[in-house]
This record gives sequence, C-alpha cells and structure tokens, in this order.
Amino acid sequence: MLIIESDLTRAARDTDVDKDGFSLSRIPFTRREADAITSLVAASERKEAVDFEASRATALTPELSKYRYVHFATHGFLNTAHPELSGIILSMISEDGKEQDGFLRAHEIFNLKLPAELVVLSGCRTGLGKEIRGEGLVGLTRGFMYAGAARVLVSLWDVNDEATAELMSRFYKAMLGKEKLSPAAALKAAQTSMWKESRWQSPYYWAGFVLQGEPK
Repeated sequence: MLIIESDLTRAARDTDVDKDGFSLSRIPFTRREADAITSLVAASERKEAVDFEASRATALTPELSKYRYVHFATHGFLNTAHPELSGIILSMISEDGKEQDGFLRAHEIFNLKLPAELVVLSGCRTGLGKEIRGEGLVGLTRGFMYAGAARVLVSLWDVNDEATAELMSRFYKAMLGKEKLSPAAALKAAQTSMWKESRWQSPYYWAGFVLQGEPK
C-alpha cells in the first residue's frame, strides 16, 4: 500500500504544531467572534460560513471577491523551512462526517481573486513570514495582498482565544457601528479599550494584532 504524506502533515512537521504528534487545539470562542461580527451586518449583505461550511471549498469560491471584508477565525501557521507549505486550516470534516482536505495552502491564497478592503486572519502568528532573498517576506499577509486585499489584519504571536474574540468584537463594532472608523483607527480604539480594563490590560491579550497595507 502506498501512503502519501499530506501537505498539512508536512507543513505541521516543521512547526511548533507537531512537537508531540500532529494535533490542533479547539478554539471555541470563534463562534462568539462570528456572532458578534455578523450582528453588525444585515443578513442580505453578509455570508457566514461556520462549522462544516467553513471549508477550503468555501474559501476558494469566486463569491468571496464581492465582499469588502473577509474574516478568517481559525488556525493558521507558517512553515519557515518550506514557506509554500504555510496556510490556513479550515474544516477537515464534511457535513456527512467524512474526512476532507481543509488545508488552504499558501499558493492557493496567492491565486485567489480577492479585492477586499480588509482581510482579517484571526489566529496565531498569522503575520509572520520568512525573508527570502529577491522575494522579500513570504507569508500569509503577502499572499492575501497579492490576491488583491488592500490591507490585512494579522497576529504576531500565539493569541488567546477568548481575548481575540473580545478584541475582534470591539474592532468591528468601531468600524461598522455608529462611529464608522477606518480599520486602523478601529483597531487602535479596540486595543485601547481593552488596555483600560484590568482583565485585559496585559499587552499579551491585545497587542499581537497589527494592520498591514494601506493605513486609511
């Protein structure tokens, strides 16, 4: 029998994800994060893909190109040894309970047509990359910008699930609510508001997210 190693297993092998065998922790607060964001947008103006629908197939559909804001709340990681094996992990199980390819690879991201005003990668270390001579910093941020995104919101370290859901809720409320702040101003407002509360005061909870691309 021929066993072919999957891209996801290869990608994980050279990262911190695969220290004691390949496994991924659950991120339960992403549902709260999604609910908080979608509550700010009319049903006719949004597409919510959660659970089984949060799939690689959904991410690759041309339909995403019509949205101004695209938000991924899931695991993402960088393979520094092989940057082409970096990516985002989506649903690995189909609605009928079968295993499916849920790994959105870096080269697939580069080939997307996604002229969004903002792409948010709400996961751990989604803003890191590898410096390659003649190419610059290669990572998920560059991939989405190459795909057409004007700006990308990413993280620089392992983030806390609950704190990230709270930060994103405040960020989108500042951007899509009454204030209608720009992405940069909304991020600053959300981070400042968390810093002012004793529970979230540590920079660990809010300072890991940065905005790349056009500042306005």
